[in-house]
Amino acid sequence: MTPPVLPPRDRVVVLSGLATIAALSWACLWYLARDPMAICMANMNPWSASDLSALLVMWIVMMIAMMLPSASPMILAFASVNRTRRAHSLRYVSTSAFVLGYVAAWSGFSVGATVAQEALHSGALISSMGVSASAVLAGALLIATGIFQWTPLKNACLRRCRSPLGFILTEWREGTSGAFRMGLRHGAHCIGCCWLLMGLLFVAGVMNLWWVAAIAAFVLVEKVAPAGLRIARASGALLILWGVWVLRQAFR
Repeated sequence: MTPPVLPPRDRVVVLSGLATIAALSWACLWYLARDPMAICMANMNPWSASDLSALLVMWIVMMIAMMLPSASPMILAFASVNRTRRAHSLRYVSTSAFVLGYVAAWSGFSVGATVAQEALHSGALISSMGVSASAVLAGALLIATGIFQWTPLKNACLRRCRSPLGFILTEWREGTSGAFRMGLRHGAHCIGCCWLLMGLLFVAGVMNLWWVAAIAAFVLVEKVAPAGLRIARASGALLILWGVWVLRQAFR
């Protein structure tokens, strides 16, 4: 089964809104990458509460930039079903409630990412710009992520992310709060699918926009490409090999 298709005008409205939010997020990241002093990432001293608050905002913006495009099929499916309900005089809500729930889930993840970055920075395992200062850490992250790509949890979460209609049929909730919870739930599946991939940001640098874009593009391919499940496993094998090579270089 496939969800009802949005009329072209509605589809353009939804996609334009998502594209605008993503573009603004990428523009903000580009500004921060050019001016690390705007946040704490050029500060080698212990980070203050205000530094960590700025870092948290950066992570939230980065997760929106990276993950919102890959969520567009699910968001379009939600909007399609919602429009059909409205046409049949059933209760409907704004698609923005679903999007806000999705963003809230990744904002929660961003809190954990901020704490992890602060801990790694305090332990001198990463630089102030979020680049691994330890080949052992980089190799371990690559191998752990590669192994995770083969786990049942990864497979289950990825299947949920790749099946918009299946998610909507099993997770539908009424009302604005229900739509928000649906977005939160879908965000949780995405986090379960991608959390270790986000850990790879510490390998080449949290503010290395080419690296950030590469991970975002890979997440999109995993979710929407016909062979996404096989691509996820193939990437896992490559990440393990890469991690082993990095560790061998470290112990030579």
